[in-house]
Amino acid sequence: MSHHPLQTMKQHYLQLFIFAFGATIWFSPVPSGLEPQAWQLFAIFISAILAVIIKAMPIFTSSILALSVSVLTGTLTTDQAYSGFSEEFILLIIVAFLIARGVIKSGLGKRIAFLIIKRFGKSSLGLAYSIIAADMFISPAFPSNTARSGVLYPIVNALSVDSGSKIADGTRKKLGSFLMMSSMAGLTLSSTLWLTAMAANPAGAKMAKDFGVEITYGSWALGASLPVLILFFLVPWVIFKIYPPEIKETPEAPAIAIEALKHMGPVHKNEWIMAATFVGMVFLWVMSGSWGLDKTAVAFLGLGVLMVTNIFTLEDMRGEGNALSTLVWFSILFAMSVYLDKLGFMGWVGAHISDMVVGLDWPVVYVGLTIAYVLIHYFFVSQTAQMLALFSVFLSVAISAGVPPELMALMLLFATNFNAIITPQGSSANVIYAGSGYLEPGEIYKVGGIITLINTVVFLTIGTGWLLLIL
Repeated sequence: MSHHPLQTMKQHYLQLFIFAFGATIWFSPVPSGLEPQAWQLFAIFISAILAVIIKAMPIFTSSILALSVSVLTGTLTTDQAYSGFSEEFILLIIVAFLIARGVIKSGLGKRIAFLIIKRFGKSSLGLAYSIIAADMFISPAFPSNTARSGVLYPIVNALSVDSGSKIADGTRKKLGSFLMMSSMAGLTLSSTLWLTAMAANPAGAKMAKDFGVEITYGSWALGASLPVLILFFLVPWVIFKIYPPEIKETPEAPAIAIEALKHMGPVHKNEWIMAATFVGMVFLWVMSGSWGLDKTAVAFLGLGVLMVTNIFTLEDMRGEGNALSTLVWFSILFAMSVYLDKLGFMGWVGAHISDMVVGLDWPVVYVGLTIAYVLIHYFFVSQTAQMLALFSVFLSVAISAGVPPELMALMLLFATNFNAIITPQGSSANVIYAGSGYLEPGEIYKVGGIITLINTVVFLTIGTGWLLLIL
């Protein structure tokens, strides 16, 4: 435990650096073309984001400090600073977090995964496909890819151990490492496929609306469908080639799944209720545009059904600290991002980036901005933080360069998800896999980098052609 004081000291130094960094920007001369208020808000916002990137403090701590500083210095009014808490799409995310708890608690998520493994898990590659398929199937009801990793990881871990692939005896690469890497890569695809599969997605769609881009549940799913389907078949195969398991066949996996299903017994009443609620919610979300339904009200209805049937209880609510902390930091950063734009900062940055791409054809600008957005994720711990910080700026520059707005908006939002495996800390969903012992950080950087490259190439080629065809 001797490293602990050193770790604490390092943390304090990083925090001092953040405060010095923010103060330096704050007291620097305000650049030409900007109002002091916009420059001060930028100093607070960039310091909060940097604190998360360099792990000086958690995103919750960083955001509440940013909120207090912005209000106490008069940079934002109280109405402006707290405006994010009244956004309906943020409430949708929080309610869906609670519903995800019901999926886990009812056992439905686990049963679906085991049923797929029972059918398709006879080889290590087939097992990887089945885990990703299970992820994609349950992802529309999970606004948190971290929550999904919490459902999938115990299954992947059990399959690894029961197949004789363990950490303690040095047999991690027998099967476990491959399955962990595949499941982590799969989360980048499932999160890209559905509007409700990752917390940042609805926020991005809301921000895109400010640019006149209307992204519906259906248009998102249709736009992502072809490239994600291609990557569903391609990604596990590539991992199988570049990071192969020692066991190529897993005839015992279906037996493990059958045994687990026997242990679970017949489908419980709660699973039927959860399944009906799940299917009903997804159907209503898909039809919300045509029928004029509010997505957040649909989510509240689903939660109400689960509470009436005691699948989700007030006792469960007390254990949902993650939902509360997400509501707080997400609302704060969203409000700050919105007012950076309203105060003219985003436009000012966009003008400078526009100067760099002036005269270039819009396809060159489109590809360049997408690649830059993907690579910048090396410096972000949070997918959501990157989207909040950069989405509006990049979209504004693209539109001014003549890139079709809906094409750029969708590509940036898709990239927010498909770049998540570029580093071990690139998504909170990666953490449980990176800490499993089956994967080493260097392996994730290498394999994750290759998978991110493949995701980017497929989306920029086939994905772009598909979007131009359907838009």
